[in-house]
Amino acid sequence: MELKNLIREIPNFPKSGIIFRDITTLLSNPDSLRYTIDILTEKWSDIKLDYVVGIESRGFIFGMPLAYQLNVGFVPVRKPGKLPAAVYSVSYDLEYGQDSLEMHQDAMAQGSRVLIIDDLLATGGTAVATTQLMEKANCNLVGFGFVIELKDLGGRQKLPKVPIISLIEY
Repeated sequence: MELKNLIREIPNFPKSGIIFRDITTLLSNPDSLRYTIDILTEKWSDIKLDYVVGIESRGFIFGMPLAYQLNVGFVPVRKPGKLPAAVYSVSYDLEYGQDSLEMHQDAMAQGSRVLIIDDLLATGGTAVATTQLMEKANCNLVGFGFVIELKDLGGRQKLPKVPIISLIEY
């Protein structure tokens, strides 16, 4: 199945000059959704994991069923103020300003082996911030999985030297 054909391109969103890669068309097709999860499962099935970590919010869409398929736990990384217990927090720079991500401090035991999943790798900011959360939790990052990678934005070069799998590249 050619997943790239199922990604809708929306020009000038969220601002002029940007081509938005819309995954909702992939998600609404049961065959492509199943295929995407099956491919991610296949790619990571030989790696010893304890948790899949999904980055808010589209990382939840792919991370939760992947964790289920791999028979490991799922840990959400959220925007500030969404988690009720004590959290680790990391701030990171955006093009104009800053943002933060949080994770429960008791989400994983120290030394856990984790895979970070998100829908898109662009500049790498959220993935790097999530890596910093894993470091604060004293967990071992074993890889990254993305549905889409925008190669020209150079996010991959900012990530630690662990396996990085992208299903679709632009």
